[in-house]
Amino acid sequence: MKIGAVVILYKPDLTEARALLGSLARQVDLVCVIDNSPLSMYSPLTLSEHGNLAFHHYPNNLGIATAQNEGLKQLIEAGCKYALLFDQDSQFETDFVARMTYVFQKTKRQNLKGFAAIGPSLVCAFTQEIVRPRIQTEIERFDDVSSVPQIIASGMMIDLDHLQQVGFKDDSLFIDGVDHEWCWRAREHGFSIGLALNIFMLHRLGDGRRKFAGIPFKVGSPVRLYYQFRNIFILSRRSYVPLYWKLRNFAVMPLRIFANSILLPNRMIRLRFMTRGILDGMRNRSGPLRENAKK
Repeated sequence: MKIGAVVILYKPDLTEARALLGSLARQVDLVCVIDNSPLSMYSPLTLSEHGNLAFHHYPNNLGIATAQNEGLKQLIEAGCKYALLFDQDSQFETDFVARMTYVFQKTKRQNLKGFAAIGPSLVCAFTQEIVRPRIQTEIERFDDVSSVPQIIASGMMIDLDHLQQVGFKDDSLFIDGVDHEWCWRAREHGFSIGLALNIFMLHRLGDGRRKFAGIPFKVGSPVRLYYQFRNIFILSRRSYVPLYWKLRNFAVMPLRIFANSILLPNRMIRLRFMTRGILDGMRNRSGPLRENAKK
């Protein structure tokens, strides 16, 4: 049984990325690196020392969804049974892959509801606390895994046998909401999404944390606001997207607009990206921003 990993890079911290790739190369059969950075990270990361690493550079930035799909296709061609997805800043133990594989296979031995993917419990790199969603609740709890509506992509382990039925990641979203949309689509096809309760991974969600009106929110780059706001409108049109997600995102949208345009740096730039995202979302425009700018 072969296990592969897909790592997406974009202007990474070299120390963090080198540690991540080195650890993965020792834990899986094949590591597929998709580098979306303008300049190739291959030489700075000294990746030639890893014989099971395949590096691909796309200076025009494919986006998260297409980049993950490229990696997944290569792992399928290589005969992998499971695929792990990672962002460039995730940190985990040296037995992470073995433990994830054990939990995934255990669900199959116990004849639990068919899991398309499982993910680790996340520890926020900013607060050092385990991330516990306030609104999302577990659907069902088994021994050491919970069935949940969605998990994030980083650390996600996918059973590639189910990928043909569920489909690949949605390229049209480009970046934000890609992981959740795939989970909801898998559940629409009758599969479950699992959260491993006793396996933890340190992960940086956004570039920082702020609170407004008692509500914590992620701080990211201004351009990410375009995709976040636009994709709320795009995904809200889809019947399989949970109602609670739609209601929550539209309810907090005015607060996010206020916080980003008043409380954070680059206020006017943020406001322009949010406005453009809302307008393109209402027009159902998808894909990368650079293409929408031509329409």
